[in-house]
Amino acid sequence: MTDQRSVGKWIFWTLFAGLVIGAVYWAARPEPVWVDLAPVVTGSFEVSITEEGKTRVKDRYLVSSPVAGYLHRVSLEIGDPVEPGQLLTEVEPMPAGILDARSRAEAQARVGAARSALNSARQKVAAAEAEAQFTADELVRLQSLSSKHFISEDRLQQALAAKNRAQAFLNSARFDEEVMAHELAAARTRLEVSAAQSNGGEAFDRVGVRSPVKGAVLGIVRTSEGVIQAGEPILEVGDPTALEVVVDVLSFDAVNLSEGVQVRLDGWGGSSLQAVVQRVEPVGFEDVSALGVKEQRVQVVADIVSPAEHWDTLGDGYRVDATFVLWSADKVLQVPASSVFYADEGTYVFRADDATARLVPVTVGKSNGLHTVIEEGLGEGNLVIRHPDRQLEHGDRVRYRSR
Repeated sequence: MTDQRSVGKWIFWTLFAGLVIGAVYWAARPEPVWVDLAPVVTGSFEVSITEEGKTRVKDRYLVSSPVAGYLHRVSLEIGDPVEPGQLLTEVEPMPAGILDARSRAEAQARVGAARSALNSARQKVAAAEAEAQFTADELVRLQSLSSKHFISEDRLQQALAAKNRAQAFLNSARFDEEVMAHELAAARTRLEVSAAQSNGGEAFDRVGVRSPVKGAVLGIVRTSEGVIQAGEPILEVGDPTALEVVVDVLSFDAVNLSEGVQVRLDGWGGSSLQAVVQRVEPVGFEDVSALGVKEQRVQVVADIVSPAEHWDTLGDGYRVDATFVLWSADKVLQVPASSVFYADEGTYVFRADDATARLVPVTVGKSNGLHTVIEEGLGEGNLVIRHPDRQLEHGDRVRYRSR
């Protein structure tokens, strides 16, 4: 009987001691750390630069007075369409210097220079026509190959963009030829005016100022009539359907851009448009940001390659958001960039396994500031800890604040 009591007491005190030790351990153990979790997902990924830009007409022509005289009032308004050779306004020549020999000699020299410029423009048109024909034939050839799946879709899109650019260069060369032709006509008119006689031998009453190209009035420099000097600007014309996009980017970002980089245009009031970098200016300039910080910026010019009917409501000087796509992929494993950190010359994340933080080494790829590509170390569906605290260690208990 005494032995049974001793065994009972021993069991009782053993259980009591275990309960006390368990209670002490439970009270002394550290509290779980509150964390935010994010899943490891597979999806599209893009590394890009987004800046605000604006549209502008590619070829702008500042129409000036061919002679000194008295300018008649310009009746046109901004946006009015004009045709090549259309009369914009008239200038009554001033008779004071009409018979001056020096003026006549200078006018003859200008006629010769304008004639040479016209010949040069015609050669450029011929070269542009050859390039446009070549790119068109190349596109037809690649389209036939694409139908048989011999080339990639990207190669076909590049050929289409090359054809569009070649056609745009051809249009620009033809505009230049028209300008040179009208400048030659203007130089001849000035020579005739300086000689104080027309082809029929009668004195000129007025000199017409005509549009050099087909397009619209983009700006009016001089609206009121009055005395005007030769070469003084009157108005500006251009083709509003031939637009390009100018974007001021930080010089830090400009070094990653080159001709041919794809650009996505948004934020202009319509659907997303596709463009391609045509030129990165070699000279930067200093600008002051909205926060008053001095920045070095570079102008980047992009051509719109989307069909014209998709952006026919865009005009000169319109605002757009330009996104330069530096790298993209359709299916890559990625995590929030805030979950990745560097320690001991390695890259790590904390993976949440059954309410426990596990320190996992990973191999990372591209990052766009919001997400980072994971090449090795994690699998789709894993949960990682965002913004891990510096006090968090491997094996710590965690409590989920959000997932």
